[in-house]
Amino acid sequence: MKKKTFETTVIEGIQFKNRIIRSATHEGMADDKGFATDALKKLYVRLAKGGAGGIITGYSAIQPDGKSPLYNMTMIDTDETIPKFKEITDAVHAFGTPIIMQIAHCGRQTRSKITGVPIVAPSALRDKFYSEDMPKALTTDEINTIIGHFVDAILRTKKAGFDGVQLHGAHGYLLSQFLSSHSNRRTDEWGETIQNKYRIISEIYKRARDVVGDYPILIKISAHDGQKNGVRVDEAVKIAKLLEDSGCAGIEVSSGVIEDGLYTMRSETLPVDPAMAYTFKYKNLPSWVKSFAKPILKLIMKQPKPLLKYNLDAAIQIKKAVGIPVIVVGGINNINDINHIVENENIDFASMSRPFITQPDIVKKFQQGKQIKSKCIMCNYCAIIGEERPLKCYYGKMPGNG
Repeated sequence: MKKKTFETTVIEGIQFKNRIIRSATHEGMADDKGFATDALKKLYVRLAKGGAGGIITGYSAIQPDGKSPLYNMTMIDTDETIPKFKEITDAVHAFGTPIIMQIAHCGRQTRSKITGVPIVAPSALRDKFYSEDMPKALTTDEINTIIGHFVDAILRTKKAGFDGVQLHGAHGYLLSQFLSSHSNRRTDEWGETIQNKYRIISEIYKRARDVVGDYPILIKISAHDGQKNGVRVDEAVKIAKLLEDSGCAGIEVSSGVIEDGLYTMRSETLPVDPAMAYTFKYKNLPSWVKSFAKPILKLIMKQPKPLLKYNLDAAIQIKKAVGIPVIVVGGINNINDINHIVENENIDFASMSRPFITQPDIVKKFQQGKQIKSKCIMCNYCAIIGEERPLKCYYGKMPGNG
């Protein structure tokens, strides 16, 4: 039977209102301890009211050394975080909308000035963007400890009432770092072969099953990136097969790592002004240096093409290889493309991030025929200014400039 965009559908017991999902988006709406706030609850309620088929939260850190360098990340590292999250799931469920928590460890894509402790990674390889820190290569004992923290976090998401959990295995964060030969230079049981690089994820699935049973565990992966010896689609297909064997409930297909620049979130125009004002690498430069740096930054921040549906081909190849649900994200901003993805390409779900920032009710507008395309202009100011401020659509304007 042909899939329809606005039909209800199920992933391992999670009933989605339609096939359009709000993809994980860093909100920066935690308090200084990483606890969820009322502002975060209000945001998710707006998404639920606005017709999202399901919601995937912004990433929550499983332990302090895996904390994001972005503003006020939520934490899921202690049981004390559960009650505030339970308020959120109860509020969202009142509108019949499922909500899935994304959990993560940032690995080398963070700063010790943020975490308060040395950063860690599969290999002692400096990240080109977060270049002020040389990460410590994890020992096997430390990897096993991290696996345990992932499992603990999965149990907490279940206790907090989330309908499922999504592992962040994309965008160059820790699990993604293990999967990529670019960032994983290990020669032990955690590196070299696909099976070894995947081992940390397989162990999370295996150990979590002993604790949470058949609770749905999804994952987001980068199917390709711009790094030499990085992940490519043919390798991502093999990883997808391993995920299916592990009991993965669904795979969201994305792309890119932080070192790639705007590979993951592509723009019509490079957001140089907010980068100079809010990115830690540039904001403290003298104004005369910034005037010289801006044209150089435009050369460094190369914009890959296409701007739309740039993960669809990878998702199609992955879907052909596995029998579990596949979600595609990346440059999806109009109902015609969504219908084509779902109905003609056999992809189970389309997910969006930026269009939901601009219009939390975008799905309702699509469904009612009031709008065909998102109002988002893909300026990416939201992502860059998110290093210092909570999530907001700036519509291509610097704060205080209109």
